[in-house]
Amino acid sequence: MDFKDLIRQLGERVTKLKAQVTTEEATKNAFIMPFIKELGYDVFNPLEVVPEFVADIGIKVGEKIDYAIMKDGAPVILIECKSHTAPLNVHNASQLFRYFHTTNAKFSILTNGIEYRFYTDLDTPNKMDEKPFFIFDITDIKDAQVEELKKFHKAYFDFGNIVNTASELKYTNELKQLIANELQAPGPDFVRHFARQVYPGMITQKILDQFSELTKKSFQQYINDLITERLKSALTKEAETQKQDALPEGEPVAGEPTGIVTTEEELEGFMIVKTILRQTIPVSRVVYRDALSYFAILLDDNNRKTICRLHFNGTRKYIGLFDENKKETKVELFSLDDIFLHAAALIKCVEAYDSKKTSIGDAEVLS
Repeated sequence: MDFKDLIRQLGERVTKLKAQVTTEEATKNAFIMPFIKELGYDVFNPLEVVPEFVADIGIKVGEKIDYAIMKDGAPVILIECKSHTAPLNVHNASQLFRYFHTTNAKFSILTNGIEYRFYTDLDTPNKMDEKPFFIFDITDIKDAQVEELKKFHKAYFDFGNIVNTASELKYTNELKQLIANELQAPGPDFVRHFARQVYPGMITQKILDQFSELTKKSFQQYINDLITERLKSALTKEAETQKQDALPEGEPVAGEPTGIVTTEEELEGFMIVKTILRQTIPVSRVVYRDALSYFAILLDDNNRKTICRLHFNGTRKYIGLFDENKKETKVELFSLDDIFLHAAALIKCVEAYDSKKTSIGDAEVLS
């Protein structure tokens, strides 16, 4: 399984078990240690993860923090844990503040095993910010957040890369919260900003009260209109997909926009297929054509020589393999590396196309 699937699986586990996990120690063992493990760190290797990390801070001799994720012998991420029944706020993160200032760590996490709050020092160098730049709820996972979380994985951890996006994340999240608050209960300044642009007279308190409700309703209607348009667009795309599937392989619908988006996963899958076939044919012969409902990998840029199809647009990923009669069989992929399991079938498919070409050539010579 890929990182996203592993995190979702852990989220489901947390949701099922949280009623039975009632203490801080149980929260660490059942929720937080598995989370650290999914970030690629060996929780049983003190060179990577140090539990009960100790550093003497002034008069606070021997004070401990729950976990320190290490790199090159120094802490890079500090983790303070609470029971999932406890609230998370700056008042119960005093140890994080002290340790952040005195260690080389540039990131810290305050967590109760369900919500993970990520901090750094955007406001003042070497001083932990009071507000997190990223909040991740493992029981309410959003795809965009998983991509941000992935940056903290051992295999992808890059301090500069995270810091470059941390500021944007922090202020975007704060602005989103402000917008949500204003839409729920518009403040006087917010209402006055819009009322002045549509009402020709003086903005009295009576007019302000009237426009408070009008502003709220207008935003709600606008959001509903956006949702309706998205639904229409999705239905249109589905209809286009059905038309695309009804056409001969690889041919677009004439006169209509394709709406095709080639994803990084599809390109990565394409590179894996090229790697497999490199031992058999020149890789320049392997090309791709993206369609609405699948990503086709072809031999010699010929849509009659489909090597395989990648079906990555749904919640599950499949590879479509073709037999000698060009009948497609879909096989589920639990990770992109599973494509390597079908190397023999891919090579056999290419060899079949080439042998057919050779047979035709021989027949022409004989005639």
